[in-house]
Amino acid sequence: MHHAPVVVHRILPSGGRLVTLRTPNGEESLGLARSDEDVIEFLRRAGMPDPDDVVLGGSGLLDWQGDTPHAYEADPPTGDLP
Repeated sequence: MHHAPVVVHRILPSGGRLVTLRTPNGEESLGLARSDEDVIEFLRRAGMPDPDDVVLGGSGLLDWQGDTPHAYEADPPTGDLP
């Protein structure tokens, strides 16, 4: 089974998504992204070629987990407010 080398984890309750890089020794944290620009910068710093294309071009190098790709803010709670 193939795993994308970069994981963009589910949105945190406070907003933002943890971005990790899969390595032979586990996962390395690249940072907390609050935008596509953050993910691009993390990948650039990690030495990935063409990080803009990787993030914005629908590359198979990213594994967007749990939420809509390119979304970074938690949905507001639903239901009646007191």
